[in-house]
Amino acid sequence: MDLKTKYLGMELRTPLMASASPLSEDVATIKKLEESGASAVVLYSLFEEQLTKERVELHHHLTQGTDSFAEALTYFPEPSEFKLGPEEYLNHIRKAKEAVKIPVIASLNGTSTGGWTDYAKKMQQAGADALELNIYYIPTDMNLSSEQIEKTYIDILTSVKSVVSIPVALKLSPFFSNMASMAKKLDDAGADALVLFNRFYQPDIDLDSLEVRPHLLLSTTASLRLPLRWIALLYGRIKADMAATGGIHEVEDALKVLMAGASVTMLCSTLLRHGVNRIRILEQGIRAWMEEHEYESIQQLRGSISQKNCVAPTAFERAQYMKTLQSYKA
Repeated sequence: MDLKTKYLGMELRTPLMASASPLSEDVATIKKLEESGASAVVLYSLFEEQLTKERVELHHHLTQGTDSFAEALTYFPEPSEFKLGPEEYLNHIRKAKEAVKIPVIASLNGTSTGGWTDYAKKMQQAGADALELNIYYIPTDMNLSSEQIEKTYIDILTSVKSVVSIPVALKLSPFFSNMASMAKKLDDAGADALVLFNRFYQPDIDLDSLEVRPHLLLSTTASLRLPLRWIALLYGRIKADMAATGGIHEVEDALKVLMAGASVTMLCSTLLRHGVNRIRILEQGIRAWMEEHEYESIQQLRGSISQKNCVAPTAFERAQYMKTLQSYKA
């Protein structure tokens, strides 16, 4: 049974990957993920705000008191001359690479080009096998057009791609006016993979304290429908690999996204709920299902139920929408 797959130019033992989560904060746990069968791991994200905060704090300490007398201005170089950055994250990449043989993918989380290019280079130098750009962005400016928003994504991708030689994946939200068009634009701009989709952790309101509170909910299998749909729609129409994330808990979930066209399945909530050994259970289940249904490889399975050969995908989607509404019986 051949479970090998290719993602970001790397041949992986299976399509079961560990996505960015608190599990990757500890090297010992990363080793456990490898031992349990994870074919690769995406590290927890380095946030753009962390980079900005460092710059602001360093500038404050370098310039504090320098207006007291003119000579003080020459004591220190300008803040722009310093090499800034959370060294802990870069050290974590190095330690993870020393500890495991599976690919280690670094993650940058932000909304603007900012210092991403500088840190992308540092992550590559630290040994990261690839980069995942997690663009978590909710536009609230009413004067900001959809074209400007899309350009931000393209600019981030092209700026990072211009300074690194390792593969780059983009983790996206589904909230574009035309997701298919956006996928094509990113594909044309050189994205090596699209990770579908980013989850928006929406806060709640505490009625006692009258404050906005964070409210984290782990995904359920129901979350799978959105990435499943778009992977099936895009398979064969873009060159970039596609990774499915969100809602993959059971063997059936992994099989569905692979048959839709995903190269890999990224696991998070199911590992947080059941432990890292869940990967081994999913792999055993995939092997058993493939043997029962006489599939010899993941490549034979992949994309077999996509819309690649559908002449009119929009009409097909419309028909499925109508069929779903009419299927309900009170």
